[in-house]
Amino acid sequence: MAHKLDAAMAAIEVENPKLRGVLYRDFGRLSIDAGKIGDLLGIVGQMHFDPKEHASRDVFGEVYEYFLGNFALEEGQKAGQFYTPRPVVQTLVEVLAPFEGRIYDPCCGSGGMFVYSERFIEAHGGKKGQAVLYGQEMTATTRKLACMNLAIRGLDYDMGREYADT
Repeated sequence: MAHKLDAAMAAIEVENPKLRGVLYRDFGRLSIDAGKIGDLLGIVGQMHFDPKEHASRDVFGEVYEYFLGNFALEEGQKAGQFYTPRPVVQTLVEVLAPFEGRIYDPCCGSGGMFVYSERFIEAHGGKKGQAVLYGQEMTATTRKLACMNLAIRGLDYDMGREYADT
């Protein structure tokens, strides 16, 4: 089962080259019970995501954000390295009012400001992708979280070639 996950991650990277090197592809080396992986895949496989039904919602993005937020709560103080609470990000975006152009976040964490900037643009009559998203993150794992967060939502971004400090 773990090898199937590795193959699935490789296939996703082929379809989305920006995720190359971002997704975990070594599930075969982990000591996770194949039954548990199968159960998880079964649950995910039963989820119904009809694009027509959820056209106005970012279901996968919402699920990702939910888990990221809960993980941040568990991490406590260390979570500040990758997660800024939703109200703080929303306030920042409302003040900046990024209608178009370039949006740069030099310490982007998991990419929340980019997500809310895109929502702001769409809420004000703009289109997805109207702004160009540039980010930098100094922690490899956090950079991967940002790349996945943006890819799940279908957002185009430039996070540089590797993680680095600004």
